Amino acid sequence: MLVEFPKMGNISIDYAWVILLHHVHNVAAIVRILNANNETFAVKSGGHNPNQGFASIDGGPLIITRELNEVIYDAGKGVVRVGPGNDWQDVIGALDGTGVTVVGGRIGDVGVGGLVLGGGLSFLSTQYGWVANNVVEYEIVLANASIITASERHNADLWKALKGGINNYGIETAYTFKAHPQDPQIWGGNIVFAADKTPEILEALRDFTEYYPDDKAGIIMTAELTQFGVIDMWLMFLFYDGPTPPAGVFDNFTRIAHVSDNTKTRSYSDLLTFNNFGVIKTEIYTIATEMIPLPSVDVGADFLGAIYDNWRNTTESVIDAAGVIGSIAFQPIPKRLARKAKEAGGDMLDLDDDVDRIILEFDLSWLSTLDSERMDGATQQLYSGSRALVEQYQASGKLPDAYLPLFANDAYHRQDYFGRLRTAEFARAVRDAYDGSGFFASRTGGWKP
Repeated sequence: MLVEFPKMGNISIDYAWVILLHHVHNVAAIVRILNANNETFAVKSGGHNPNQGFASIDGGPLIITRELNEVIYDAGKGVVRVGPGNDWQDVIGALDGTGVTVVGGRIGDVGVGGLVLGGGLSFLSTQYGWVANNVVEYEIVLANASIITASERHNADLWKALKGGINNYGIETAYTFKAHPQDPQIWGGNIVFAADKTPEILEALRDFTEYYPDDKAGIIMTAELTQFGVIDMWLMFLFYDGPTPPAGVFDNFTRIAHVSDNTKTRSYSDLLTFNNFGVIKTEIYTIATEMIPLPSVDVGADFLGAIYDNWRNTTESVIDAAGVIGSIAFQPIPKRLARKAKEAGGDMLDLDDDVDRIILEFDLSWLSTLDSERMDGATQQLYSGSRALVEQYQASGKLPDAYLPLFANDAYHRQDYFGRLRTAEFARAVRDAYDGSGFFASRTGGWKP
């Protein structure tokens, strides 16, 4: 049932609803109604998260924010107000020609709300920190249906908790971002490598992460594997915040023999829309993550090779499943990103700048629910096997004993997100201050502090 609410009456929720909202006051009205019953519910922005119960629900109200889709640039204040119903291609596209942009997603049809509340990794993060570090104000409906704002000056504890605190504090109805200068054109695209280039690619990845040649550069290095080896390759996403990257920025990668290269100068919104080819929408899929410290040059080949082998061996163990596609993404998190995040006011991940890190993203997709149980087991092996390798190499002194939280945007529902955060006690204190009744803790899915 699709319900559009320009105004609300007394509504009894006793079966599954899809609720499409147009205004913050509609959200507040829905929260008041939910307070009068015991229904579990979910809130959906873009709906990119595949974890059951995070942006979906079976038998309860699903609150969809897609009509909260404003993108308003205030040049005088240097900010952009963005509704959670937008996808990132909508936001960046709306800012074309303004000379500014916001720190946002790397794929066009990823939703705004989920990415921000998980922290958010952007092609611009090495310049400006996580996506959430660039939110100067949140508009949010609390558990008691009141509408407030959270910023550095007002409700500052909530402002910080929302930067990676997921859905535990309220329903966010608008985000006000810092506007950053943006060249009319950027450079980016993909380079494809054969799987036999793995040792060279892992070496280049390690060196790029440690020596990070330019803050304006960004990469995602992904390996892809499908049934019968139809696809067995590396697919690299490249970005440079300017019309052309200076010589030397990506040389460690481009000098490796490759199958194809479609990188070019284009608009930022064009790149995000182009990157949508990387999103699978017609299959069942899981996403999981692990964070690893960057190995030294003498350990790099051995350790990163072991991480790759755990991914490949695990994926091959379920490769007979219909329509299976497996991938691993290596996402560099250099020390300077952690510094930029702290300079911007901090966040729930609270990374220190003692070590360089890499965020791993594991993806499995398949066609039949008959394979879901073993895919769940394989997903657990992908991240737990990687974690075991980190601990093994740390125990032998080959890796630094670093703080390694989980990146929420890529995490699997079985992973202990808050258990890996050293800010978890703060998250609980803020939750208790703004939702003392446990409304969101008891009525919504997702990780709870």
